[in-house]
Amino acid sequence: MAVAPLPHQEIEDRLADLPGWTLDGDCLTRTYRLGSHIAAAALVVHIAQVQDELDHHSDLTLGYHTVHLSVNTHSVGGAVTELDLRLARRVQDLAPAHGAS
Repeated sequence: MAVAPLPHQEIEDRLADLPGWTLDGDCLTRTYRLGSHIAAAALVVHIAQVQDELDHHSDLTLGYHTVHLSVNTHSVGGAVTELDLRLARRVQDLAPAHGAS
């Protein structure tokens, strides 16, 4: 699938449906807080599975009770594309099952 950078206003409009996600430069970012380090690690594994399904991978950082994502599309010069919003939506939908806030 060919992807193209999205206009800034479209990204901002669509982020309204993704609470906690922000546009930071040329990346969508979100940090989730969890009840334990094990819960955070489990969320990382689940996100990695989704990334493989979508064949689209973010920078994913496991911290103490936290998971941080930074998402953009490297193949279009590091801009935000539909792929990034699709990944953010999938993560947003699965995070509550892990107790993430």
